[in-house]
Amino acid sequence: MSAASEEVSGHMAPVRVGLVGCGFSANLHLESYRRLPRERCEVAAVCGQPPSAAEAFAERHGIPAVYGSFEELLQEAGVDAVDLAVPNHLHAPFTIAAAQAGKHVLCEKPLTGYFGEPDTPRDALIGDSTPRRHMLARLREQCDRIAEAVRSAGIVFGYAENWVHAPAFVKVDRLARAAGGTILRIKAEESHSGSHAEYAKRWITSGGGSLMVKGSHPLGAALQLKRREGERRLGRPIRPASVVCEVGRLTATEPFRRERTHYLRTGWQDVEDWGLMVVTFEDGSVAEVKAADVTLGGVHNYLEAYLSNARLRANIVPNDSCVAYAPAPEIFGEEYITEKIETKAGWSLPSPDEDWHQGYPQEVADFVSAIIEGREPVSGLALGREVALVIYAAYVSAEEGRRVDLGPIL
Repeated sequence: MSAASEEVSGHMAPVRVGLVGCGFSANLHLESYRRLPRERCEVAAVCGQPPSAAEAFAERHGIPAVYGSFEELLQEAGVDAVDLAVPNHLHAPFTIAAAQAGKHVLCEKPLTGYFGEPDTPRDALIGDSTPRRHMLARLREQCDRIAEAVRSAGIVFGYAENWVHAPAFVKVDRLARAAGGTILRIKAEESHSGSHAEYAKRWITSGGGSLMVKGSHPLGAALQLKRREGERRLGRPIRPASVVCEVGRLTATEPFRRERTHYLRTGWQDVEDWGLMVVTFEDGSVAEVKAADVTLGGVHNYLEAYLSNARLRANIVPNDSCVAYAPAPEIFGEEYITEKIETKAGWSLPSPDEDWHQGYPQEVADFVSAIIEGREPVSGLALGREVALVIYAAYVSAEEGRRVDLGPIL
């Protein structure tokens, strides 16, 4: 009996989640699930590579079951849903396998990408050798396979876009609805000094560089804002119509490479570390989306909306709800300040509840509620698909040096 049918029958068992992965994202998601009442949700199992890491993760967090492989976890009848906190190249095959096993899925962003052909060596630098149009065509096929698997299985699929759950973004959306004006222009960005994950430095595991790994967040929020506006004003989403883009490998420039000390993360191989795309919507409005791995001073996440009768800004990270100063970095000891800040000295903006400000607890709460209530999550397959396709169309634009029409693509 499904969680939704149990609720209808008057007996509601908690949604039992199997966490797939035991790294940075898995920790974020686990802490978010733990904010939910135990009678509503529990993390019942974990699997990850190497298995010893999964065992240590389970012991550290009190997770009752550990599985040696994803396939073994899918056979567990006591798991209702899987949370895919795994590298990007595993999102599509794991989602399809989970759907075929009848498990609900929360999939980390991006939905999927291009990671080479089946016979491509895993050490190949495909970002330097593969035409972006070929990548885009393969991406569309992958998106179609995911959609078919989800539809055929009748499962709940959640696309883990935390920005659309961040309190500041939710308030911007509410204010835009109250104002009732036309959203003419959106500016949004995610930038910092470089990803923690080694897989993000190679196209074959990340599916792209800054635009894919970081830009998917501000793009997803911008697309969601225009979707909501269209549903309110027109009874249907306002869709993106075209995109133009530039990308760069700024840390590969000779002046930077000659510097003796690097405060930015380096080692990017066949992916960009900076990107800018301009999306034009079917109503003529625009979204300017930036993403970079070359920004010091911590995570820089914001969205601005310019309406015909209002101007709105969501400061997702950082915000100034807490401000601190220390003349030396050791003064605050081991106390956490904020993600990816280079020093604790000087003025800083400590985050009282960074996960909440970024929308992670709200994201998993909505996923669990969607399973229980038998509905689509706030962030679902349609948004994940659109984000991936727009980004890959942007890559085509950057390679070919021209605007790309999204009509035939979406």
